[in-house]
Amino acid sequence: MAEPVFSFPLTAEELPFLPDDAWRYELVAASLVREPPVGAEHGGIAGTVIGHLFAFVRGNGLGRVCAETGFVLARAPDTVRAPDVAFVSHARAEETLRGGPFFEGAPDLAIEILSPSNTEREMAQKVREYLGAAGRAVWVIDPRRECVTVHLADRAACRFSRGDVLDGAPVLPGFRLAVPEIFE
Repeated sequence: MAEPVFSFPLTAEELPFLPDDAWRYELVAASLVREPPVGAEHGGIAGTVIGHLFAFVRGNGLGRVCAETGFVLARAPDTVRAPDVAFVSHARAEETLRGGPFFEGAPDLAIEILSPSNTEREMAQKVREYLGAAGRAVWVIDPRRECVTVHLADRAACRFSRGDVLDGAPVLPGFRLAVPEIFE
């Protein structure tokens, strides 16, 4: 069987055809970025957040909750990011699913969980990319500090910690999640 040949710079359309080698890949300005598989704590936090978001989104008929799904944030050169968790409203899902393997544009809400391999600089870049591609909010969950930093395009970042309740506004008005529940 012939193996696919990839040209560099890589495109969003070529990314799904990379060999399965247990690494996670994203595309940043047409360059491949490799990340290790997530650990148990990371996966548990993602599962908890997905469970709470899914129940709220499904119960209110708001859209889709996704895990590690690709979003094309830029073209020529292509950038494809896969947040740990994402919410896409019904209106946006219809608009951004155009037959390709990934959503075109940012999710309404991107949620990233810091891993030991992440640097502050890398995470700041991801936040800029999501918001720059019309994302409405980015939550960065820090397991080590047990806090969540909420980034919105039109406001300064806000940090929520142990005694706080995370509010989904303006993307998910009415959604509330006590920060300690994320880390249980």
